[in-house]
Amino acid sequence: MHILPLPLLSLISAVLASPTGNSDGSPYSAVEVRDILIGRASPDNPSGSYAPAIVDCPRQRPTIRNAGSLSQSERDWLQNRRAKTIDPMLKFLKLANLTDFDAVSYVSSNSKNFSIVPNIGIAVSGGGYRALMNGAGFVAAADSRTPGSTDAGGIGGLLQSATYLAGLSGGGWLVGSIFANNFSSVVQLRDGYEGSNLWQFSNNIFTGPKGKGISVFNTVGYWDDVKDQVDAKRDAGYDASITDYWGRALSYQLINAPDGGPAYTFSSIADTPNFSSADTPMPILVGDERRPNTQVVSLNSTVIEFNPWEIGSHDPTIFGFAPTRYVGSNFTGGVVPNNGRCVRGFDAFSFVMGTSSSLFNGFLLQNLTSPDVPKVVTDALRSIATSIGNDNNDIAAWTPNPFYGYHNATNANHGDKQLTLVDGGMDLQNIPLHPLIQPVRNVDVIFAVDSSADTETSFPNGTALRATYERSKTEISNGTAFPAVPDAETFINLGLNKKPTFFGCNTTEFANANHIPPLVVYMPNAPYTFHSNVSTFDPQYSDEERNSIIKNGYNVATMGNGTLDAQWPACVACAVLRRSLERTSTSFSATCQACFSRYCWNGTTDSRPVGVYSPESILALDQSSFALSAKGRAATGLAYGVFGIVAVVLAL
Repeated sequence: MHILPLPLLSLISAVLASPTGNSDGSPYSAVEVRDILIGRASPDNPSGSYAPAIVDCPRQRPTIRNAGSLSQSERDWLQNRRAKTIDPMLKFLKLANLTDFDAVSYVSSNSKNFSIVPNIGIAVSGGGYRALMNGAGFVAAADSRTPGSTDAGGIGGLLQSATYLAGLSGGGWLVGSIFANNFSSVVQLRDGYEGSNLWQFSNNIFTGPKGKGISVFNTVGYWDDVKDQVDAKRDAGYDASITDYWGRALSYQLINAPDGGPAYTFSSIADTPNFSSADTPMPILVGDERRPNTQVVSLNSTVIEFNPWEIGSHDPTIFGFAPTRYVGSNFTGGVVPNNGRCVRGFDAFSFVMGTSSSLFNGFLLQNLTSPDVPKVVTDALRSIATSIGNDNNDIAAWTPNPFYGYHNATNANHGDKQLTLVDGGMDLQNIPLHPLIQPVRNVDVIFAVDSSADTETSFPNGTALRATYERSKTEISNGTAFPAVPDAETFINLGLNKKPTFFGCNTTEFANANHIPPLVVYMPNAPYTFHSNVSTFDPQYSDEERNSIIKNGYNVATMGNGTLDAQWPACVACAVLRRSLERTSTSFSATCQACFSRYCWNGTTDSRPVGVYSPESILALDQSSFALSAKGRAATGLAYGVFGIVAVVLAL
């Protein structure tokens, strides 16, 4: 008799909670079941739980890498990824129908020269569930797997053509959930998995799943499980912060695995077949550094990046990266000394997502009023809150500090045993642009999806863009350039927050910069078919509300499938091509010139005072082909029972 290891049993349980089959209703094949089992982020923590585990150090002990270049892992991966973006990019450009420029031939003839082929990034802002759902609409529109996305007016294939997909806070929940679940499409995540709590936002995160889920039956059991998971980390000798509880609670909704996948690690993405073979973009999440007992997170704060290989910063403060897989190890001065411990599992998927959204720690504390929540849980949370003080409720405690004793002359946190991180939007850079504007990444265009609540009615007004622009003019930018953007009043008075706007079209503004930054395609949340300006701190949505906000985001991304501009797909293609065409001194076609005339911000401002911003719906309802109906939640389509799945696994 075969005895299966616990991580594999966890994966099998996850498959049992998977969709009933393919989108056409057919059951999964043996190959598809295998891919579900091995193609996703995994319970890679050696402890098999949420607690980090001490392991033998590898022969080459983990070290901190200087940030002067990309990691060797990323450089190697890029060689494959850039090549694999060619075919989907050609399909996307053909769909865009640039009738007066042969974009397909242009890219195809330069397909071996990655200094010419456009390099695409997508950045999804923070903003709680609003940001997750609105961002999901954009990602769905850009994903060729979404039904209707490659029809007339669509931009499907843009996601498959992209190199990077970044998120922070609520946008980080979206990016994290996609990669924790085998690069699932938004349609798959939205429509659900039998027996799973995935994207079931009608279940309030504070009371937990209401029905029998994977292994949770009620609120008491839910919070008992969360507490046990965090206790396991504390009992292993590590600091626990409110972020641990928040991240674990999030994961029940975002990771399709038993108990929200407590042993799932962010670094395990690097080993998944679809990512390691460069068939997907590279996920990046963002947080900010805030030293203990300080209350202000300014534009001079260090921005921290989390990717499957590394955690660290390009900023001249830390200017270094630690290996994500070993981030809990005892680094001193950039190395794990011979008497230091190597640790794995500290990079819990939920802890990374929770760190990027730690703004919600206080929200968690304020909502633990249900009589169903065990007193031992509320006592534990309030004990942490009391011991660290109200001003530190929003921190994520990364102890030990991987950058302890590293770059002492510039790293203000070099003498602290604990690296204290907070929500990636706390410095007002609520769109994760920072990783994508680094010159070493050579990104040409960034689609910046903004779901920020800048106005009193919870719509964006360009604050996040301005923050990144203002930061680019300071020393901490380390020479990283960014396009100029206007004031908030101009965004509203000129309608720049109601339609896509291109920033950085006029490259003469970078005459004194050491490089040309990416073109930024600003995609603000606006009420196209639904008033999507829900509160950042609303924890509960019906399926209809969730679907309507996703659909609205889809309409924003496609301008209502071309209803507002039939040439919008062509204009997206022009934005993708612009920096490449500039580098090769290729003239813009008449179509692209017209697109740039319509969508490029030309420097005009209108700073008249603005009252309460309450825009009307831009389109009538049902202007998109993106279907709202949920599919396939019945339990009749799984190809294999438990024994069938085990047999398939053992045969691999």
